[in-house]
Amino acid sequence: MSNALPLKGIRVVNFGWVWAGPVVGQTLAFLGAEVYKIESRARVDLTRFLPPFAEGIPDHNRSLSNHACWAGNGSVSLNLKEPEALQLVKELIAESDVVVENFGPGVMERLGLGYAELKKLKQDIILFSMPGAGLTGPLKDLRSYGLSLTSTTGLDSMVGYKGEGPIPMENAYSDPYAGIFGSFAIITALNHRRNSGEGQHIDFSQQEAVMQMVGPAYMDYQLNGRSGTPKGNEHPLGTVAPHGVFPCKGDDRWISIVVRTDEEWQQLLNALEHPEWLKVSEFATREGRLKSIDSLHKLLADWTAQHDDRELAAHLQKHGVAAAPVLNVADLLRDPHYQARQTFVEVTHPLGFKETLYGPYVKFSASQPTVRPGPMIGQDNEHVFKHILGMSAERYDDLVKRQIIY
Repeated sequence: MSNALPLKGIRVVNFGWVWAGPVVGQTLAFLGAEVYKIESRARVDLTRFLPPFAEGIPDHNRSLSNHACWAGNGSVSLNLKEPEALQLVKELIAESDVVVENFGPGVMERLGLGYAELKKLKQDIILFSMPGAGLTGPLKDLRSYGLSLTSTTGLDSMVGYKGEGPIPMENAYSDPYAGIFGSFAIITALNHRRNSGEGQHIDFSQQEAVMQMVGPAYMDYQLNGRSGTPKGNEHPLGTVAPHGVFPCKGDDRWISIVVRTDEEWQQLLNALEHPEWLKVSEFATREGRLKSIDSLHKLLADWTAQHDDRELAAHLQKHGVAAAPVLNVADLLRDPHYQARQTFVEVTHPLGFKETLYGPYVKFSASQPTVRPGPMIGQDNEHVFKHILGMSAERYDDLVKRQIIY
């Protein structure tokens, strides 16, 4: 049996920027694709400025955040302000299968790299565009980052404490979400090309992808006329009680508990050994628990605060109650389940230091993805220009000297 990864032999030119574009390349690389980030020292990617830096030395090649989000991508450094550099990237595209970009609409066309031009370079090329709001429509020129997308998709309107105003999400989780989502749109296009011989231009709106997360609230509004508001950790549709995150012993330790049915309520009572404070009549039915959810949550919080989060979660799960400890980042690295699945792996960077990266989140029974840290600027220049494009050493050295390859 061959252990080749499914996208082995596929070459990707990645113009991605910041986080969403890098994760597209990262996911395709986990699947076996050969991915090259197009970047330049003339305009350094924002993620290369993000601390922490390896060994405490600030440097564009030492950002641990950059190494995590750009994992699996290679790097070709070209100053695209120079016509010779644009010609070189066109030559690379002609030898590739997929082009990824997350610029605003019109940028690729201004560079002379719009889909119509790319088809002239390679008829079956796949261009994956992932602007914030899509390539058409009134918001097509929207400039956005992951944090703003949680606002334009309605998510922020539902995040916050019960009875209070919205609290915008702290993390730009939209970026990796859209990146992974988008990579599988590319796989669909590659499958279509395999079956038909045709490439295509994928118009992937990041906000339309993220908007899938508000599906339940959208249906609630359509069917019931209710517009979602912040509810803390209660069920978004208000149909489950208890449903929340409750304090535990220790510094900032919490547990999530969800009880959906009257049968599960009885399982919770069994786990708690039928305390009198939970056997009051208003908690006997789901409807009653929903009406009295504030007092119910208060009583549970007073009780959970006396227990260890992991021990309590294991005890509740043993009795059939949906419960889980709320893990912080340090917990993730120590968690036995994540360790067993190699969710995080330690690698050695070419500069000599060790760092921890995400392991492959796509796992296969017949093949093993390679985990490589995000690239040093231009680390693949010699391979791409001398071997893939067949450039002479003399010309390569001249282009480096003139900062075309830069």
